[in-house]
Amino acid sequence: MKARIIKIISKEYTVLTDNGERHLAILSGKLRRQITPAAGDIVEVDEVTGDYVIQKVLPRKNYLIRPFVANVDQALIVMSVVDPDFSTALIDRLCILIRKAGIEPILIVTKCDREFSEETEKNIVEYESGQLRVYRTGKGSLNSVIPSLLEGKVSVLTGQSGAGKSTLINELDPEFHLATQEISKALGRGKHTTRHNELHEVCGGLVADTPGFSSLDFGNIESDELGSLVPDFVPYIGKC
Repeated sequence: MKARIIKIISKEYTVLTDNGERHLAILSGKLRRQITPAAGDIVEVDEVTGDYVIQKVLPRKNYLIRPFVANVDQALIVMSVVDPDFSTALIDRLCILIRKAGIEPILIVTKCDREFSEETEKNIVEYESGQLRVYRTGKGSLNSVIPSLLEGKVSVLTGQSGAGKSTLINELDPEFHLATQEISKALGRGKHTTRHNELHEVCGGLVADTPGFSSLDFGNIESDELGSLVPDFVPYIGKC
């Protein structure tokens, strides 16, 4: 049967089938020598004498290094209007790197309940007028569209430290943050030897347990492909 890996702790894998069943599985001996599975991988699983064995990892459409997640649909760039300040440079850089990885970037603007500058408002409006999907939200007033963004998708979050990634996830699903805290405590002493990677079910989708990229290593971008990674520039490719 086909399933998706949603949790990896050391050499133990939790897989989720299309009908919502969860099973603990191990890698076949042959596969163990061929590939390192990631959370998000689609796999073929056999039941062998009562045990579930992963026999094959199907081709990935993309993957990230940290968190090590495969087949990601979207990356939510969480950017606050203040504390820290709104950064167009960071948004643009993240969008290029995310698109390079074959993932759709979506901008979530947080702390909109706070006062912020006219320049920041102008910058947000420019993004809203372009091809990037933009959603504003504030503490205690979650944008009602955001939960539907996650439904049926594999998502990761990125953005500045302190921009409100944890607050956003807490408002979407309080159990998500609590679960990751408990896991961090449980693995604390063995964190150098134990590998843990997990996708959590949030709002009908799957969200990586690490809210943000600790590495933006998507490989080098060639100069002749940079234009295609900036949608607003695409109409002008070859005309300069």
